[in-house]
Amino acid sequence: HLVESGGGSAQAGGSLTLSCTASRYSYSTNCMAWFRQAPGKDREGVATIDSGGITNYADSVKGRFTISQDNAKNTVYLQMNSVKPEDTAMYYCAAGWGRCDGSVLVQPARFGYWGQGTQVTVSS
Repeated sequence: HLVESGGGSAQAGGSLTLSCTASRYSYSTNCMAWFRQAPGKDREGVATIDSGGITNYADSVKGRFTISQDNAKNTVYLQMNSVKPEDTAMYYCAAGWGRCDGSVLVQPARFGYWGQGTQVTVSS
């Protein structure tokens, strides 16, 4: 239902843009999010956006990453600027229902739809 694209490699300080395109069914959910998981670490919430466009970010990416959506294209984006080596991870798009505030960043189980992930690698 969710297909991510746009991952790849970047040098520290550079930029990447991730995209997540949703099928019409999964896009009926009200909360879209980006999570990431580095090898040997738990899945970490990065950003959320609700159907009204309200966003929330993990402290580690505030001021550097921007989540946005294009309802006409059923697509959610993650603009990643000033990337750091610690941003290296597999990035996953997720869709869910209900609450969509910062608290859901630590509750991946609330999201019923997940993409297959796209790898982001940042070199120093």
